[in-house]
Amino acid sequence: MVLSNTAKYYIPEPSRWPIIGSVSLFLMGLGAATWFNGVGVGKWILLLGFLGLIYMMFGWFGAVIGESEGGMYNKRVDVSFRWGMSWFIFSEVMFFGAFFGALYWARIHSVPDLGGIESKMLWPDYSADWPTAGPGFDVQFTPMGAWGIPALNTLLLLSSGVTITWAHHALKADNRSQLVIGLLLTILLGATFLGFQVYEYAHAYSDLNLKLTTGIYGSTFFMLTGFHGFHVTVGAIMLTVVLIRCIKGHFRPEHHFAFEAAAWYWHFVDVVWLGLFLVVYWL
Repeated sequence: MVLSNTAKYYIPEPSRWPIIGSVSLFLMGLGAATWFNGVGVGKWILLLGFLGLIYMMFGWFGAVIGESEGGMYNKRVDVSFRWGMSWFIFSEVMFFGAFFGALYWARIHSVPDLGGIESKMLWPDYSADWPTAGPGFDVQFTPMGAWGIPALNTLLLLSSGVTITWAHHALKADNRSQLVIGLLLTILLGATFLGFQVYEYAHAYSDLNLKLTTGIYGSTFFMLTGFHGFHVTVGAIMLTVVLIRCIKGHFRPEHHFAFEAAAWYWHFVDVVWLGLFLVVYWL
């Protein structure tokens, strides 16, 4: 790849990583579909695709890191990276927006309609109060309260937003020790959040009879909080990679977009959780 300081466009050199990633994703989809349909070899195809995806991520990200640290990217490339990360986070906003929208529609429209006078012939004993499993679900469960672990997890994520901002300011000030400490604290806070969420899920299943199959409340609760937990895991992995790079001496006060991208993502995860805590746990 050749890129002069006066170049207007960044044209990457031919790479094998996109095709490896595409084939790996195809194998994962094929393996999952065949495994779920009772074909024994499906799980091995899924595993092969997953290993190929991990190989692609290490190889492709490593190549980009090497090019970045080698000074091969100019300001225009930096802008393209920022736009790419911005659109990625926007797509994640739309992803969660779909689930928030489903919860809104269920609570404001579907459940009241099912408890209306028109539906009494079908479900005469159904009371359209939230939370509910919905008509036709003869199951008793206890909804998840806002205080306790959910409130503690809110405090943990808000604190992690402070520590990642502290680490960013330390990086811009070229203070390596505070940078590493801030990143490490952020990762630990995220890991603690996930630990509490695992405990919360176990408590919901064993003590509250609250499961993914518990009607509309159970499905929306676990889909929203579960996907958020997955995004916290992805964010923690991103920050761990950034931490390793910081320890190795990567990034400079004026050139550190990989750090900023991970920080943007982490702040996005924080904001989503605030919405979850408000509409899923509290209201």
